[in-house]
Amino acid sequence: MTEAGFLPRERLVQKQQYFQSINKYTHQKGPYGKITSVAIPLALAAASGVLIVRGIYNMSHRIGKKE
Repeated sequence: MTEAGFLPRERLVQKQQYFQSINKYTHQKGPYGKITSVAIPLALAAASGVLIVRGIYNMSHRIGKKE
């Protein structure tokens, strides 16, 4: 007894051939390649930068210091 797949076999083979024909890295082949390889790292770097600047500001003005 075999279980039916999510996609028809012909469509699956067609998608496999499409992705194998693209000459890019695997993580950049899909439609969301730019999001995973550019946008997320930029957002993490920006958030880290904001937190670092905020920490330096708080240290220089002695904000949040326990006496």
